[in-house]
Amino acid sequence: MRSHLLNDTTAEQYRRSVTEGVERVAARIATTDRPFTGVTADALSPRIDEIDLDRPLHDTAAVLDELEDVYLRDAVYFHHPRYLAHLNCPVVIPALLGEAVLSAVNSSLDTWDQSAGGTLIERKLIDWTCARIGLGPAADGVFTSGGTQSNLQALLLAREEAKAENFADLRIFASEVSHFSVRKSAKLLGLGPDAVVSIPVDRDKRMQTVALARELERCKESGLVPMAVVATAGTTDFGSIDPLPGIAGLCEQHAVWMHVDAAYGCGLLASLKHRDRITGIERADSVTVDYHKSFFQPVSSSAVLVRDAATLRHATYHAEYLNPRRMVQERIPNQVDKSLQTTRRFDALKLWTTLRVMGADGIGQLFDEVCDLAVEGWKLLAADPRFDVVVEPSLSTLVFRCVPAAVTDPAEIDRANLYARKALFASGDAVVAGTKVAGRHYLKFTLLNPETTAADIAAVLDLIAGHAEQYLGDSLDRAS
Repeated sequence: MRSHLLNDTTAEQYRRSVTEGVERVAARIATTDRPFTGVTADALSPRIDEIDLDRPLHDTAAVLDELEDVYLRDAVYFHHPRYLAHLNCPVVIPALLGEAVLSAVNSSLDTWDQSAGGTLIERKLIDWTCARIGLGPAADGVFTSGGTQSNLQALLLAREEAKAENFADLRIFASEVSHFSVRKSAKLLGLGPDAVVSIPVDRDKRMQTVALARELERCKESGLVPMAVVATAGTTDFGSIDPLPGIAGLCEQHAVWMHVDAAYGCGLLASLKHRDRITGIERADSVTVDYHKSFFQPVSSSAVLVRDAATLRHATYHAEYLNPRRMVQERIPNQVDKSLQTTRRFDALKLWTTLRVMGADGIGQLFDEVCDLAVEGWKLLAADPRFDVVVEPSLSTLVFRCVPAAVTDPAEIDRANLYARKALFASGDAVVAGTKVAGRHYLKFTLLNPETTAADIAAVLDLIAGHAEQYLGDSLDRAS
């Protein structure tokens, strides 16, 4: 069994095995003509259930054949231009190079004696991102597993900085369309059930600063403690960007921590055309960025950044076997001192190889393309009487629903849209997401693929309308 360990004697075997895997994936991607096969869980589960994990195949080619049957053939392929559903991006090849390197070397980014140069590369990328945001010379941060962890850590720091005697008195303010991880974080941090105050949004799904000001005042008048305001730069459902300068002003006025969840909108940090849409982010106390959304990186690649590096001490714990206090005096850079995680992948390497091959402008150009495509898609929807579109896009998301001319019952329209989404997924011709707006079912395009065209959008809209009309026709037949 030692022959399977990667070392100096098995390097050639490693090269052959990984090459075989890469060739299989490349062949599958080269021949994939739709984002999904439409396979159901009922159809796929028996194939996986019948595999006996206690009886290995002992052969790389056989394992890849089996993997083709249970995974590669039926995977959802985000690189396809008609994958339009969630915040999943196609990935750039330089990042895949980084992924291959980091997986093989297998550095753990918790301590210097496990990562060395990896520690310095991550720190360099944190400094680069902080500079792009404009957080100032005292800024710092650390890579995380994703936006949920980044938001949790930011709110942990905010909780500690608030210095409240009773956690039940703490309040977090976030828009009604902010990410669910804000409420989840409040629960994990031991705050009360009423800790998150939902702030209404305007017609463009942006936080209303007048309402925020009112709630901040009400909070103080009630003897409660404003802990943090979470502004969103790219909401999950709408891609809307809260009015960051106005929110920053209120946070400064009330001496409350400002966190910006830019998990989606962080691509604007590299934008050549639309960087001004997140003006005000530089005034934040903490920022979440997900490179695996709008920087076209493989999952996972995220970070939490802070204006004041000293606040990261709230996540620090010194273990004698790992990062004893004396290492601080010896200026040994241990990233575990800043992180909620201990063992942690060198995910920063993917962004490093991307920047060194493509440059920030290359990333920004790709993100600008999908933002511009969303405007084209919005124009198509706004001009098409078959659809109702919610808001003009701030990033690359379109929320809409099919509204058949012959139907006036909102509940029936809901069912037609739900059916259309499911039927489209089952066909494998395209994948779209869904959400609710004012209690009604809507569909969602999240455009993160520069290869997607306006013609793709038009074609998928026709498919959606066709499925909705088929449902309504069948419904009428059943009723008659």
